Amino acid sequence: MNKKTIWSIAFLFMFTILAACSNDDDGASDDNSEEAGDSNTEEQAEGGAEGGGEMPEMPEPDLEGVPDTVAEVNGEEISKNEFETAYTSQFQQMAMQMQMTGEELDQDQLKQQVAESLIGQELLVQEANNEGIEASEDEVNSTIDGLIEQNNFESREDLIAALEEQGTGEEEFMQQVESQVQLDTLINNESGDLEASEEEMQELYDQLVAQQEQQGQQSESGEEQSIPSFEEAQPNLEQQVINQKRAEVVQGLISELRENAEVSTNL
Repeated sequence: MNKKTIWSIAFLFMFTILAACSNDDDGASDDNSEEAGDSNTEEQAEGGAEGGGEMPEMPEPDLEGVPDTVAEVNGEEISKNEFETAYTSQFQQMAMQMQMTGEELDQDQLKQQVAESLIGQELLVQEANNEGIEASEDEVNSTIDGLIEQNNFESREDLIAALEEQGTGEEEFMQQVESQVQLDTLINNESGDLEASEEEMQELYDQLVAQQEQQGQQSESGEEQSIPSFEEAQPNLEQQVINQKRAEVVQGLISELRENAEVSTNL
């Protein structure tokens, strides 16, 4: 994994969960498409090049005019540096997707999405602190071990070194991990035990099948991409349904907290 793709831990979680909530239908199909021919992306890229169309040039993030204080949430500032780190990471991912489809990335819209995600994150962190939720040493260590494994690092030292290359010091990183543990606890308390019914999984599966059929994506040999059976896709479908429900809980909590909060944005 390219070490430069490591994100701010808390921001990555919040942006993903909020994006899932605001784009339930798209997210359902996209997340599960990995189980139904994830090689499509590579083949689309090859097909586009062979078809005579050149891949559009990768754009650069537009950070001109970002204020020193992007937003304030109950007196707590979201700084320019915090915003730029989050925006650049999300921009890189979105730009790659847009390059594949040939669409143009609306950076103004993305900036607003990133700012809103950071505001939501700050509201949840404040609520966790208000409820006295703390991150234990074992929980922090477990989270870090998970990051080491997910990103294929050999040790904590390697992870810290990679983060420092991106300008995130060890102290800041530890604070982010503690905030992540607090957020996980807060959201778990709010959501309780979430389950996915067979009807919900079947509905999600039908959406995936319909999307694949509509796209009519074919391999180079002209054969249609195979779609896994419902039984094969069920573990992934179950997790996606739960993720969607969790996202709805998060969005509902943020909306509730924002009603009683003092929030100002300067973008």
